[in-house]
Amino acid sequence: PQFRATIDGLGIHFIHARSKHANALPIVMTHGWPGSVIEFMEIFAPMTDPTAHGGRAEDAFHVVAPSLPGFGFSDKPSDKGWNADRIGRAWGELMGQLGYTRYIAQGGDWGTFVTMRMAQLKLPGVAAIHITMPQVIPDKLPTKLTAAQQRAVDAQKRFETDGSGYFALQATRPQTIGYPLADSPAGQAAWIYEKFHAWTDNKGNPEDALTRDQMLDNITLYWLTDTAASSARIYAEHAGLAKSGNAGVVDLPVGVSMFPREIFPAPRNWAEQFFPKLIYWGEPERGGHFAVFEEPELFVREMRAFARAARASGQLVPGGGRGPTR
Repeated sequence: PQFRATIDGLGIHFIHARSKHANALPIVMTHGWPGSVIEFMEIFAPMTDPTAHGGRAEDAFHVVAPSLPGFGFSDKPSDKGWNADRIGRAWGELMGQLGYTRYIAQGGDWGTFVTMRMAQLKLPGVAAIHITMPQVIPDKLPTKLTAAQQRAVDAQKRFETDGSGYFALQATRPQTIGYPLADSPAGQAAWIYEKFHAWTDNKGNPEDALTRDQMLDNITLYWLTDTAASSARIYAEHAGLAKSGNAGVVDLPVGVSMFPREIFPAPRNWAEQFFPKLIYWGEPERGGHFAVFEEPELFVREMRAFARAARASGQLVPGGGRGPTR
């Protein structure tokens, strides 16, 4: 079920998939760029109805998946300031409107930053968070690096020297790059397809990780909603934060699923420095930056394991939420 709500003066599109199980855990999931809520389509059924998909009733979630401002069917902001703080507060208001008083926040890519800020801002409903792209580079690196730490450092350097051209454009000239992408479907497709090539767990061809239809569904959403420029502006709002290498400490229960082909393969001992209440760490056998899109079954498995750990922490009250009335 898809809905729209006006929050902080902006129309926000969201999917709200309610579980039939009374004790389901509410969760708000945030996508990134160049993703969208299309990434989540294969997980709604197993997350809301686990007993029909190899799980138990206590594995159920009520899933809320908003489209970021300027993405998909959410409105395009006409003012500056829609950064992770403002988006996180908007998500908190949305969850409150839906009647959820305690919930999990989850995200990857820009969703990681939004999710972490929801925890750092101590929004009253956020009980725990789960992320797939932890930005946890220490300010001062150890003199001698372990193999895992060296892989992380190498990945960060590789991104800075060979993979960040799009970042510079979108962080400094989002409107400029937006015009040619809005004028050419081939250009829009190539701009996103290249990221599926670079960031998925593939053997040289993005079709190893995602079907052509999956990729085109996501690309088409950008094209039909004319959101090349408006989605790029999220980089301009966060240029300093994203390039700093870390997003700060989170003092709430945290779960991390470290998929092997994530852009930045964070070592667990670095994550523990930023997440003193790290209650779950998973290392699935496959998957890249678009983890939920590439490996929905593994992602659901990770979320079920994290939810069990979150429940065991004693900070979650299952169920709740009356659902949208609009």
